[in-house]
Amino acid sequence: MLVGIAGAASLLALMLGTATAGTAAAGNAGATSSGPRDLRASHAEPFEVPGTPLNATLAHAGAQAPTDAQCRAATGSPCYSPQEIRHAYGVDLLLARGDDGKGETIVIVDAFGSPTIASDLASFDAGYGLPAPPSFTILAPLGTVPFNPTAIPDQVNWAAETTLDVEWAHAMAPDASIVLLTSPADETEGVQGMPQFDALLNFALDHHLGQVISQSWGATENTLFTPAGEQVFRQFEATYARAAGMRVTALASTGDAGSSNTEVDGTTFYPFPTVNFPASSPLVTAVGGTSLYADTSGDYQSETVWNSGGGASGGGISQHFGEPLYQRSLPGSDQSLLGGHRGIPDISWNADPNTSILIYLSFFGFPAGYYTIGGTSEGSPDWAGLVADLDQLAHRPIGPLNPYLYALGKAGIGFHDVTVGNNSDNGVPGYSATPGWDAATGWGSPDVGQLLTDIAFLARGNPSSQMLLSRAESLRR
Repeated sequence: MLVGIAGAASLLALMLGTATAGTAAAGNAGATSSGPRDLRASHAEPFEVPGTPLNATLAHAGAQAPTDAQCRAATGSPCYSPQEIRHAYGVDLLLARGDDGKGETIVIVDAFGSPTIASDLASFDAGYGLPAPPSFTILAPLGTVPFNPTAIPDQVNWAAETTLDVEWAHAMAPDASIVLLTSPADETEGVQGMPQFDALLNFALDHHLGQVISQSWGATENTLFTPAGEQVFRQFEATYARAAGMRVTALASTGDAGSSNTEVDGTTFYPFPTVNFPASSPLVTAVGGTSLYADTSGDYQSETVWNSGGGASGGGISQHFGEPLYQRSLPGSDQSLLGGHRGIPDISWNADPNTSILIYLSFFGFPAGYYTIGGTSEGSPDWAGLVADLDQLAHRPIGPLNPYLYALGKAGIGFHDVTVGNNSDNGVPGYSATPGWDAATGWGSPDVGQLLTDIAFLARGNPSSQMLLSRAESLRR
């Protein structure tokens, strides 16, 4: 199922220029419905087939991107530009000194893709004054199916997901190349579509396509507790271990339904907290979601756990994976929470459709223009862009990111610690944000300039960075 485009039906339609009406943004389910729906009870999806309500807000038709100030004046909610997001998280500090992903390649894995993604990326770049990536390659090694949402409605959802993934990975690492790998199978819940995704991951490794992989999709762990599902777990873990050995960083979004997730039917929620795989893999960096509050200059103000606008930040405790070594250093209260199991997320990023970003799309009869969007799918591609910047900064591929994140998080270095909110959703008990690591936002969101610089120093074995960690830990005791 897609894990990253959650809707917000309560948003007012933007009336900017030739804008038309809609609702808001992106989802956690694999199939589209044909009529009105309760977004919070259905995991909300990015778009509906034409003739039914759109779960997306058209902010501005045509080539001109609306300004954040225009969005706030029309709706009371922001629509952050790439420049604002960069400034809020400190990415602009890296880019200003030339650490913009040059020489690196980001691999994005999605089902179906979008028939207009190349031209939509060019329009997005033109609207925000971004350079084109050095190269943008679309590969379909398993074959393709025609883009026909009348026959396969979920293709619209995946086209929106693809648009978000490509445009915003590029926004965070404008000088990195991008490879989009598409599957001809619709990944929904359980094992459906998962073997094809695993094959694409191995294709990326076989052909050394890039050193960072973004995955904005997943299945509820519990839907894989079958013989076929156990085989999926084994195959993916072997693939992620192979990636780690090749110093490839794997990221995944945690989902948009908080602590709740659906059974194989895609509509019935488990009545107890669950998490999504592959975010729950110890070899994957799991990205949760926040509500980011910044001004129209992108100056950071605060963040809370995302739990509004039709969804909440995925997070919780794995029922399949044991506690990885890097989490055994968490404080006693966190250890009690984990109970010897893997906890997610590791980190977070803006995701709230009420603190939205914008994508440019033009496929399947939708008015070409800029649409507001939200969900944890923002986080995986944006962090993939950051890792591309980091690999350039470190002069080497970082590989598995979590050991660095936990070393610096434990020392209190490099994060905006989110301490307000919880991720309970759909009547399922959730987890509250606390100081330090928690199962709602992990360590929080990045102070990119500091965090990535320190990770690069650690990766190089820089003595001053090791001394900084020791000093920070001694001050915390």
